Amino acid sequence: MFDWQDIDTVLLDMDGTLLDLAYDNHFWLEHIPTLYAHTQNLPIMEARDFIQTAMAAVAGKLDWYCIDYWSNLLEIDISHQTQMTSSQVALRPFVHEFLSYAKSLSKRLLLVTNAHHHVLSAKMSAIELRPYFDAVVTSHDYGSAKESERFWQQLQRHHPFNPQSTVLIDDNEEVLYAAERYGIAHTITLRQPDSKQVARLCTRYAAIHHFDELIHSAQ
Repeated sequence: MFDWQDIDTVLLDMDGTLLDLAYDNHFWLEHIPTLYAHTQNLPIMEARDFIQTAMAAVAGKLDWYCIDYWSNLLEIDISHQTQMTSSQVALRPFVHEFLSYAKSLSKRLLLVTNAHHHVLSAKMSAIELRPYFDAVVTSHDYGSAKESERFWQQLQRHHPFNPQSTVLIDDNEEVLYAAERYGIAHTITLRQPDSKQVARLCTRYAAIHHFDELIHSAQ
């Protein structure tokens, strides 16, 4: 997939990459629709349909990831709900081992996520990963989702990196496509971002099941 000797900077996504996406899928597909149905006195299927339609309308845009947007639309304190359920957040296998290994090679590690600041804070309170990273960046810092070229331009401006010696690991292939177009030479996705769903057999980009594959490939 890549030779560690060719890498200076490792960019890592959070949800579905370092953290199991099962939490987010349950939160947005079950927990929030159930709460919305209760507060609006709606049948659960009607609540789910409304939320899924609303999500489709902003897919790939910053609003999709903005809990302020969803709090206003659904009249639910999403930040509070995130804090209340953060104990359900789970780390994907071999994450600590991979991060420790990359640091032992003196690689520069940046966490780059679309998560809202409140979501990031709640999840890092549950599973603290910040000490591994040279910087933690959310797309909300730049006003553009990672699917946008502007995000990568702003990341380069604030945290200069050489695209040719950078690897991005992200479960979202639209994000990987945007990074590839920007010039990032090495892109890797995850076969099973959600541990409760079937692993993806076909991916546009080189894929791993767990992070130990990247450690073993370099030894």
